[in-house]
Amino acid sequence: MVDMSIDFSGFLDVSKELELLSQAESNKVLRQATYAAASVLRDEVRAKAPKRTGKLARNIVASNQRIRKKGEVSAGVYVRGTNKAGNNSDNSMKAKDPRNSYYWRFLEDGTAKMPPQPFIRPAFDSKADAAAEFAINKLNQAIDEALRK
Repeated sequence: MVDMSIDFSGFLDVSKELELLSQAESNKVLRQATYAAASVLRDEVRAKAPKRTGKLARNIVASNQRIRKKGEVSAGVYVRGTNKAGNNSDNSMKAKDPRNSYYWRFLEDGTAKMPPQPFIRPAFDSKADAAAEFAINKLNQAIDEALRK
């Protein structure tokens, strides 16, 4: 899968305010902000996804990721379905399962006999800046709310 990430490293004023919070509060605030950005991207990917049956759009989800490094937070947009690597993570899912949209990669990347119909990359390219702005606004609101307590 292509790595698509947004860099928030240029926001020094926000990092100074985050230092005022405890580690647990700052992780909570960062998780809220990254999930908010991921939800903006999720909505755009759903809007650009092919809608023959609607199953693909229903299986595009945003979620927080668990990171083992201290102070690092991540969220992403995923398409539910079997794993391309084939390492038994989802291979028990049947094709008719409503949570299995395994065919998304055939649409996104194409096949030998079908041209690609990308919808994830164009959605990311069109909404990456808006998602970053939304995350920063959410981060500032959450920091202010945490500091008021």
